[in-house]
Amino acid sequence: MKTWEKSLCLSLILTVLFSFTGLDAGCEDIPNHVLRLHVLANSNSEEDQALKLKVRDRILTICAGMLDGVKSRSDAEQAVAAELPQIQSAAEDEIRRQGYQYPVRAELTNMYFTTRRYENVTLPAGEYDALRVTIGSGKGHNWWCVLFPALCLPAAEAPAELQDVLNRNEMQIVTGKNGGYEVKFKSVEMYEQLRDWLERRGISAEK
Repeated sequence: MKTWEKSLCLSLILTVLFSFTGLDAGCEDIPNHVLRLHVLANSNSEEDQALKLKVRDRILTICAGMLDGVKSRSDAEQAVAAELPQIQSAAEDEIRRQGYQYPVRAELTNMYFTTRRYENVTLPAGEYDALRVTIGSGKGHNWWCVLFPALCLPAAEAPAELQDVLNRNEMQIVTGKNGGYEVKFKSVEMYEQLRDWLERRGISAEK
């Protein structure tokens, strides 16, 4: 099959997927309002996984109250960026305290997340900005949460909540109140994966 024929077929598949879900507009905008935390362990050994959780706890302690009064993702990123050296230093200190010599890197990045559930909220697959902390080789299972709105941070002030930054349609999507969200989110995830596959081959996925 020729390249243009493959592109046409895949574009048709993507169009069918999104006409089925009806979630493209809402899902695509949700990452614009969310800042995530992503901690990667050095490996999947029991020791490295336990260390990951120790580093996670230290980072959450450092970040507690950091986003008090913050009302937007962009402001949250600025606050985190200003504290990156402190966050990295705390992670390094915790690793040494636990008796390890792994290097660690704390950075703000944009990365792909699959569909993830956090308590009563499900975030669709997509590209999200995140504070990523990589321990050693970063090849172990990761831990994640949502820094903004502060779903995993204690706050001295009333924290921003999802309903403060998402519109009504987006809230219905992440809470599943529009019905059948598990199947629909999976379709969105398939779309994202197909679009990435197309882009890596220089084929546009735009409808």
